[in-house]
Amino acid sequence: MQLTNLRGKVAVVTGASSGIGAAASRALVAEGVQVVLAARSVDRLQALAKELGELALVVPTDVGDEAAVARLFAEVQQRFGGLDLLFNNAGLGYGGSFVEGKTEEWRATIDANLYGVLFCTRQVIPLMRGRPGAMIATVSSVGGRHGIAGFAVYNATKFAVVGLHDALRKELGPEGIRVSLIEPGAVYTNWGYNIPKEEMKARRDQLEALKPEDIANALVYAFAQPANVNPQEILIMPTRQIYP
Repeated sequence: MQLTNLRGKVAVVTGASSGIGAAASRALVAEGVQVVLAARSVDRLQALAKELGELALVVPTDVGDEAAVARLFAEVQQRFGGLDLLFNNAGLGYGGSFVEGKTEEWRATIDANLYGVLFCTRQVIPLMRGRPGAMIATVSSVGGRHGIAGFAVYNATKFAVVGLHDALRKELGPEGIRVSLIEPGAVYTNWGYNIPKEEMKARRDQLEALKPEDIANALVYAFAQPANVNPQEILIMPTRQIYP
């Protein structure tokens, strides 16, 4: 398979401190990509950067904070002059009864899953212009296609992300900027706040859930396509998962 050589490209990975974000950062560095690690957990980011070496740069960022996001991409522009890949991965997944849900949890979910994507995506567009194969890639979810009982607000944010990306493809495609979604099913991550860990693990074990590395591989596959090829949506599910 002939894929684009990614060596020397520059990427920002949000939610890089664990799970899919950490796996994606490792996969990109393995391809020779300079990766900017963004998340709120400074200690975890620094540990990951130590593991990855000189191709990793830590910029602690809360993606729900517009000013913090602006600082992140100002540093990217200053250090690298532009950006080839934004991987919008940071997010939250509070679960439970909608009626009994706490509004502060709703706001946290909306800030991370929607406003974080909006803030980061708007900042990167000027940095991507004129860079062949530039891509905005975002982790959505099977929950952006189908509602999941107990995750109504999470679903709302993911449906919004799907609509955003459909419109952005049409807006940015003529400029050569690719816009892509990765929509995983069950993955072994920290997703599912407020759901007992043993309950989430049992469900994932039953489904033979995906690993974060599976999503990272899908990201690299999409990004490494020729500049005129845009894998617009990658729905990736465990073979045993048939719902939703």
